[in-house]
Amino acid sequence: MDKIKVGVVGVGYFGQFHVEKYSKMEEVELVGVVDLNPTRSKEIARRYQTQPFENHAQLFNKVQAVSIVSSTPSHYSLTKDFLLHGIHVLLEKPMVTNLSEAEELIRLSEQKGLVFQVGYLERFNGAFLATRGLIREPRFIEFQRLTPFTGRGIEVDVVLDLMIHDIDVLLSWISSPVKSISAVGLPILTSHSDVAHARIEFESGCVASLLVSRFSKEKVRKALIFQPESLVVIDFLTQRASYVQKEGHFEMRVKEIPVTMEDPLELEIREFIQSVRQRREPKISGLEGKRALELALRIIHLMNPAWIPP
Repeated sequence: MDKIKVGVVGVGYFGQFHVEKYSKMEEVELVGVVDLNPTRSKEIARRYQTQPFENHAQLFNKVQAVSIVSSTPSHYSLTKDFLLHGIHVLLEKPMVTNLSEAEELIRLSEQKGLVFQVGYLERFNGAFLATRGLIREPRFIEFQRLTPFTGRGIEVDVVLDLMIHDIDVLLSWISSPVKSISAVGLPILTSHSDVAHARIEFESGCVASLLVSRFSKEKVRKALIFQPESLVVIDFLTQRASYVQKEGHFEMRVKEIPVTMEDPLELEIREFIQSVRQRREPKISGLEGKRALELALRIIHLMNPAWIPP
């Protein structure tokens, strides 16, 4: 079996993990890495025994596929360049910052017959995978995603930085159109909202509450899914899940759901490589990425009507 030749663009805190995963895959040849900081690209290349490049264009004739893990404002131009050169792309969330760019990238990938996957890690989380068959008729869903300030992702609003994960998960469960949205956001540490809450009502009657903050003393990544006579609890951080079911008039039965602990990033990247090899649409395509982005942008505009995407 021929190896898929791969490069990684953007090898900062999260990009280095893409490099690490690719370096361990037998079916992949890690051709090289690119970063705006040449010292960083050389350090990562040396650590994972690959080649550093100064410019992403140097990868065009050398790779078949690429992970783009750079800052969000660069996503559109980088992805477009690689797609135009016939290279499959795994683009880390939040995809881009406006819908016209998202639509153009999707159209271009379709015209070229290329794999265009968007990186939403929680869909590869062991707890998410273990509970898929249990979420049948959600009526109320509460998400909490809180984290201490890290200084990463601050070029965008907390909705695009953190809430986008829960929006993607939510839309994977709910196919009904959105009926109404209310939202509030607050900048604390940056010029963008660092804390945000959104309430989304769907035409099916399901209501979702999403709370995110990058101004917290601890990490929390949970979802509670209330259904008629049952509750599913997912802890994305610990990859644990439980099922609470009505039993009798005033009794409940709590059951821990067996979860296979997964490495979500490794599963995400393996999905990308398999999609490239089989020339099939990935589980999280550009269209799915755009769907989550569209709802995220609606929430941001409600919080700040004057906001204009960069």
